[in-house]
Amino acid sequence: MKANAPMLAPKLWYGQPAYALDGKIVCFFQASAKFKTRYATLGFNEAAQLDDGAMWATAFALTEATPAVKKRVATLVKQAVS
Repeated sequence: MKANAPMLAPKLWYGQPAYALDGKIVCFFQASAKFKTRYATLGFNEAAQLDDGAMWATAFALTEATPAVKKRVATLVKQAVS
């Protein structure tokens, strides 16, 4: 996060890692183990600027941290704060 959006401040949100801009949570992580789900989730709140027409994704399932996944996360984070 720091490399792609250094203006985001790390926070805990419902006990999970999150990142805020001007006090508003932009993105957050939900561990699969904590919520007993089959995958972890990277989510974006309204403060994220991911708008794309009348419908867009606000959360993404994560099963692995591959180089391609890391690149996609970096792109989403940059877009969220642009």
